[in-house]
Amino acid sequence: MSNLRIFVSLQFTIMAGGDVSNPIIQILGMKKIQSGSSNKERFRLVVSDGKHTVSQAMLAAQNNEQILHAGDNTVVRVVRFISSAFNNQNSGKEQRILLLLEVDIVAPGNVVGRQIGSPVQLTDSKKNESAAPKKVPQQYAPKPNEVASTGYNYSGENNAPSLENQMVHPITSLSPYQNKWIIKARVTNKSAIRTWSNSRGEGKLFSMDLVDSSGEIRCTAFREQVDKYYDYVQVDKIYFISKCQLKAANKKFSSLKNDYEMTTTSETIIQECQSDDTAIPTTCFNFVTIDKISNMEEGALVDICAICKNVSDVQVFQAKTTGRDLTKRDVALVDQSNTSINLTLWGNEALSFDGINNPVVVIKGAKIGEFGGGKSLSCLSSTLMKINPDIPESFRIRGWYDQVGCNENVVDISAKSGLSPFSSPWLSFKEVKDKGLGNGDKADYYQTMATILLMRSENLTYKACPTESCNKKVIDLENGMFRCEKCNREYPNFKYRLLSSINMADWSGNTWVSTFTSEAETILGMTAQEVGEQIENNSEAAANIVERVNFKQFVFKCRAKMETYNDEARLKTIAVEVKPVHFKEYNNYLIGRIKQLMS
Repeated sequence: MSNLRIFVSLQFTIMAGGDVSNPIIQILGMKKIQSGSSNKERFRLVVSDGKHTVSQAMLAAQNNEQILHAGDNTVVRVVRFISSAFNNQNSGKEQRILLLLEVDIVAPGNVVGRQIGSPVQLTDSKKNESAAPKKVPQQYAPKPNEVASTGYNYSGENNAPSLENQMVHPITSLSPYQNKWIIKARVTNKSAIRTWSNSRGEGKLFSMDLVDSSGEIRCTAFREQVDKYYDYVQVDKIYFISKCQLKAANKKFSSLKNDYEMTTTSETIIQECQSDDTAIPTTCFNFVTIDKISNMEEGALVDICAICKNVSDVQVFQAKTTGRDLTKRDVALVDQSNTSINLTLWGNEALSFDGINNPVVVIKGAKIGEFGGGKSLSCLSSTLMKINPDIPESFRIRGWYDQVGCNENVVDISAKSGLSPFSSPWLSFKEVKDKGLGNGDKADYYQTMATILLMRSENLTYKACPTESCNKKVIDLENGMFRCEKCNREYPNFKYRLLSSINMADWSGNTWVSTFTSEAETILGMTAQEVGEQIENNSEAAANIVERVNFKQFVFKCRAKMETYNDEARLKTIAVEVKPVHFKEYNNYLIGRIKQLMS
């Protein structure tokens, strides 16, 4: 064990902002910390160089397994690290945090068996005493003699310093607790400019996806920042970026593997790197095979690499609500899991897509849809789609399809499934109660065949904003005009919407369920407009309308979620989709369920 005693005061130098090649340190302890919305565990470390200990150290998630297995007192060689400065809001002083990006185990904890040396806590005064001249650790921006700096930046400030020769940080090291960082990243995708208008005002935004050798992150610009950066930033180019705000990422709109996302500010600096760094990838994908999508939630975002097996002709039709012409095209995708899924393209993407010769289609951030029991994919404004990209996965699936895949029989997970129009589990109301559905942080979904016992007629309809995207109740100004507070506008007309409460039962019990316009129209066999007009002409019509549906049976897909009202927690159930019962298929399901229980 004597060779493990040979430590240099490496930790001293690192925490003073200096650079060390492959330092050897000992991990004395680990503590799990909160990691935001990510499913990955994060650990804070206490590390030692034999003379001093530091507790401001963190382990990159990809190293968790090997260090947990090795245990406390493990000695490691640090291959890649970053030492970042941040301001401690409590003390007002600048501190440093050490992020271990890549480590090699020299000796596991059970071999070392003890703490090496008698290290003491490293204090700020000791850091300053032994501070080494700062060098760029791990990642380097180009030196002046390698790339001539233009001195130009797009920060909006002519006197902003050039970032070319500054220390750059890996994307994975960024967090809201840092305020002094620079990243060097490639723009892999840039969205179109989107606008919004509501009661709080108008605005516009665009987002771009950034990647470096450590990971990826999304950056969004709003309002005047859109004018400043949209034309300047180009896809596939590399930029130095600094002084953006970081916040928790909204996973509903992003498939990027990062807990955080960036927002530009008036102080943001973006400067183009004048050389192409081949160490920075062109895109970062997290592919899943198509067969896995059948078990994923509706609305989730996925990355896939597949072959275009078939493509439909372009379809042009009018939207029912707006009368606007829409263009779509369906593309059948297949991969090595011998599973296919339908991808729907809209607008210019539908017109420009070329499916000749079965191209490889790579999509980052496709949205999963569900209809009639089948799954499908669609593209968002932030979705990135590439045809025959120059990546290893593309070559592999190309070889598979040309050799065997073109002749394989595949399972189509976009096909409608008869009795089971939903992918949610079949449950009785008793099973829903016994399983405690809806009591968790997220809503739970299930489907059941139930009989309507009572549909309330009170407040069955309401007058709503006539615009397509707004269903807010309007205020009758009693002068022929109707006001929508959400849109902050007045209209000469309105549209009827349905909102009903239904008590329904199966063999095990009954429950109250709320339904909205689409589902209520299916149950009533009438449109909201027809219902509203009848009630308008006859105040007693509502009772007659709902009475006709008593004891009718439907298949309901329900959403259960515990909600708090007046400090009282109540389970709220909403029917998110309603289908008629096909009794032949339902009997087949019951027979199969009985056989399953008997086996």
